Amino acid sequence: MMRSANLAWMLASLMVTVVMLGLWQWIANHGYVSKVFLPGPDRAWAALVRDYTSGKLLTQMGETVLRMLLGWLLASIIGIALGAMIGMSPFARVWIAPSLELIRPLPASAIAPVAIVFFGMTDNMILLLIAFGSVWPMLLTTIHGFSNVHPRLDEVARVLRISTFERIYKIALPAALPDIIGGLRLGLTIALILTVVGEMITVQGGLGSSILLAARAFRAADIFAGVIMLGLIGLVTNIALTALERRMLRWQPAPAA
Repeated sequence: MMRSANLAWMLASLMVTVVMLGLWQWIANHGYVSKVFLPGPDRAWAALVRDYTSGKLLTQMGETVLRMLLGWLLASIIGIALGAMIGMSPFARVWIAPSLELIRPLPASAIAPVAIVFFGMTDNMILLLIAFGSVWPMLLTTIHGFSNVHPRLDEVARVLRISTFERIYKIALPAALPDIIGGLRLGLTIALILTVVGEMITVQGGLGSSILLAARAFRAADIFAGVIMLGLIGLVTNIALTALERRMLRWQPAPAA
């Protein structure tokens, strides 16, 4: 029953996608929007095939994915470690959290000039931009997860007289894991966005740089081809994290039908 429902949802989603592509092609063919600005999906597909055949597409995609993952991993390590410390320690919550709340509202774009001053137009600048912008969902969800461990679990830890490390590893971390994974998913989405922004600023290669250069040359088909690839990267990474979430949280009871 569940598989049939999932299959029905997948077919419905596929149908919506096909309808949207058909509408896009119809608008482009009838010239309601100039082809200079809106090529049809056929031209975008031709641009994808051309770049894939030349090897250019895979190179650009690899650069973007690598930067995104490195920045996301850096933000994950910082966000989870700092979030666990703040969530578990009242002292850290009092002395560190207010300073973070002062920095958190700053948009990542405001940090870009500072990063350029220190690192120049380099990959390190892009990584700093990604890490700064994507760390906050991971940090906040980790703090929430660790600070909302059920009191009964704390009582069990005290009765068993386990060490602080064991309490974190065996009790707090599993309890906070659903929140942490939710933050990781949000952070990865932000990381992809900021990767493109950083590549457009530095023009150091990748899909973001390719889209910017195509826009300057009015190559609309190449712009849409790049956007399509970014969408596919976001889709694949989301599917991968969803599979990881199901595997890591397989101990949780399934929701009632």
